[in-house]
Amino acid sequence: MDSFLSSISSFMKKIPDHRPRNLDLLIRPKCVVLHYPVQFPDVTRLLPKHKLLRRPAETSHVDDIITPEDEQRTPRSEQEDPHQSSSEPRTAQRPLSEEDTEDQMKPLHIVWPHRWEHDKNPELFFSTLIKLTERGLHFHLSVLGETFTAPPEIFSEARRLLDRHVLNWGFLSSKDDYLQVLCQADVVVSTAKHEFFGVAMLEAVHCGCYPLCPKALVYPEIFPAEYLYSTPEQLCKRLQRLCRRPDVARKHVIQVDTSCFSWTSLKERFESLLAGQRP
Repeated sequence: MDSFLSSISSFMKKIPDHRPRNLDLLIRPKCVVLHYPVQFPDVTRLLPKHKLLRRPAETSHVDDIITPEDEQRTPRSEQEDPHQSSSEPRTAQRPLSEEDTEDQMKPLHIVWPHRWEHDKNPELFFSTLIKLTERGLHFHLSVLGETFTAPPEIFSEARRLLDRHVLNWGFLSSKDDYLQVLCQADVVVSTAKHEFFGVAMLEAVHCGCYPLCPKALVYPEIFPAEYLYSTPEQLCKRLQRLCRRPDVARKHVIQVDTSCFSWTSLKERFESLLAGQRP
């Protein structure tokens, strides 16, 4: 909305005549933003046990969350980089069975569920993972998403360099298979250079993935600051730490309410607008 309104004035200057004055000021009071309504499926049957334990309906009490005072007591080696803009992920402390403990020790599973095109900036994503590999870090990788044209060359190179980490590679035609991968993954990453909403990121969060997004585009409107990174270096450091401590991502209670973007929540606003009433 802001991009459109702020462009009207400069666009009108290119027109030789019949230019309405202050058109952006006339339009702005009438403008509203309605998010794309997502139909989130019930994925309960697909979720691993540790994700079921931290579903929003079962979020922990305040005293189960890591506070700034707790972080001050954390050894320096375990603290976040001092220049990092995002805070320490909040985690729910719950007793784990032997099976749960074993599951928590599995390598971090990173998923990238985007179109295989340059505007999703796969170059940044793969260069970051290659750095993690060079540093001897262990992780699993699922690269999903659809290809509509010839994919950027980085995909074939990354497939070769990251082969030992790959669990899934390429488009999954079955929606159920796609949701299954999201439910098994720990972290979902966006490196997009162009994004007006981001359905794939919200679907992954709905499936319990910890999100990491650029501090730009639409993301600050949807995701709290703790999930945003400002530079490629910050993204690398965040993933590096999660690779070393995958349990942090797995115990974290995600602070994003996906239900407010659902068709159930937005239906009345759309009906009011299409009926000629302001939502």
